[in-house]
Amino acid sequence: MTELELKYGCNPNQKPARIFMEQGELPLEVLNGRPGYINFMDALNSWQLVKALKGATGLPAAASFKHVSPAGAALGLPLSDVERQMYFAPEGDLSPIACAYIRARGADRLCSFGDWAALSDPCDADTARFLALEVSDGVIAPGYTAEALEILRTKRKGGYNVVKIDPEYTPAPIERRNIFGITFEQGYNDLVIDEEMLKNIVTKERDLPQTAKNDMLLALITLKYTQSNSVCYVKDGMTIGVGAGQQSRIHCTRLAGSKADIWWLRQHPWVLELDFLDGIRRPERDNAIDQYIADFTVLTRGGAWKHFFKTCPKDLTPAVKEEWIAQCLTGVTLGSDAFFPFGDNVERAHQSGVKYIAQPGGSIRDDQVIETADRFGMVMAFTGMRLFHH
Repeated sequence: MTELELKYGCNPNQKPARIFMEQGELPLEVLNGRPGYINFMDALNSWQLVKALKGATGLPAAASFKHVSPAGAALGLPLSDVERQMYFAPEGDLSPIACAYIRARGADRLCSFGDWAALSDPCDADTARFLALEVSDGVIAPGYTAEALEILRTKRKGGYNVVKIDPEYTPAPIERRNIFGITFEQGYNDLVIDEEMLKNIVTKERDLPQTAKNDMLLALITLKYTQSNSVCYVKDGMTIGVGAGQQSRIHCTRLAGSKADIWWLRQHPWVLELDFLDGIRRPERDNAIDQYIADFTVLTRGGAWKHFFKTCPKDLTPAVKEEWIAQCLTGVTLGSDAFFPFGDNVERAHQSGVKYIAQPGGSIRDDQVIETADRFGMVMAFTGMRLFHH
């Protein structure tokens, strides 16, 4: 197939719409549903991300995309008991690719509502069963088991979007796009992100364990496919906060840092012990948890908590939240798609437990940024490579 007609473009008034190849066949196949214009933008960006992650680490990888940026990305590492609880994961053994998607979705469950899922490995029944329970628009993977495909074809009254991608497909070296009737042309961004980019450590502290290197690779590859400006916090092989598309780098750092804080607060014992009413669905639980963490008074005002919980939860005060974050959120890695212009980004990162930083460097204030990192005992690597994505 050289082209695929779409219902419409970014918006319903944007017709006609299609995806097509100027030469050769499309490297994908729609196995179920009818993906739209934005669906395919998410699918193709997310596939590049997980393919690159698998190539860089050797581990299965997954991503949860919304509006052409990742809400979460993760490697296929085993789930802890706490993670199973906070991500609503099923009991029993789970495949590595299922763990990867559960962790990617769990990075920011609120933003992953209605996501596009991407899998580096073939989708199996474990992954399909979890996807079937979530609000999601579609999935892209290099293959599907017969059982997985049967499960996914029952989702959304049979309309769930399932796309199979050729894992051997390589794009043309030159890419083009039209904006306002004008054609832009550039070389495809085939930059390989690997450990060679992490060798220029500029801080006094130089100890960079392998786990931190893997987290740096995860952060940088995620940023390569995130709308700029962007900053990414990573811990234990998964993103825990992505700040995308902000005009100011400090706002990226704050936004991503606040998401990282929320991810950690979801593990607070008071959050884990929330006693939900019977029949509360996953999206409602996610919203209630987010509301509880953000502002307890909203839930108590007018007895709003009664819509979600059997008993009124404990007051998660600012002091309680601050103590929990400061107590245990450590060893976090941060990546930035462009240089930090001021040390304030490092100061904000420190508040969310950042120990390791990967950024291009090249600011006229690099000395100030390095000095700030040294003050907090951080390890910072200058990659020398900007990762803007638009």
